[in-house]
Amino acid sequence: MNIRHARTARRTGAAALLAASLLFTAACGGGEGTGGQEGNKQSSEPAANQSSADDGGQTLPDKSKTLATLKGDKGLDMVIHEAKRDQGGFLTVSGEFKNTSGSRIVTPVQWSGQEREVASTGPSLAAMTLVDSAGKKRYYVLRDTDNRPLTTTGYDSGIDAGKSLTFFAQFPAPPASTTTVDLQFPGFPNAPIEIS
Repeated sequence: MNIRHARTARRTGAAALLAASLLFTAACGGGEGTGGQEGNKQSSEPAANQSSADDGGQTLPDKSKTLATLKGDKGLDMVIHEAKRDQGGFLTVSGEFKNTSGSRIVTPVQWSGQEREVASTGPSLAAMTLVDSAGKKRYYVLRDTDNRPLTTTGYDSGIDAGKSLTFFAQFPAPPASTTTVDLQFPGFPNAPIEIS
């Protein structure tokens, strides 16, 4: 009888130890669970996304130089001020949309792109792409861990006459040997821009 009690006690102790180990592993994450992965993903997000969350998705471009001015429909100009490589292998394009017409211009829904997940985040510039002709590659606006585009979002549905809308869009950086890319955006002609 003592042997049976000893075996039962050992089995119960082993089961309790296994349950405690599993509970401890789940609580700590060990870098493998959802919590561990989420923490790693957020720390690897580019800084531009974190700053855009603080200022409502609006960033002020450096207007000291102009890389390109693209004439769009109905008196809307797209001015590219900068295409800058950031630390960590990112390329940030910044500029502004200027309404040079005499009336309010409604921003097209095509600017947000056609992806359902991205469209659910509201107005954005997710349809912007960069083309590296020499490398034969197309670069799309980056997404964060919640699939939100790393670009200006949540802007007004229109731009009043004489007003402007500043923007940024972040992409994977092309190789260091690439110094020029073609910017493509709905409603505007393609334009080569120089990377700084």
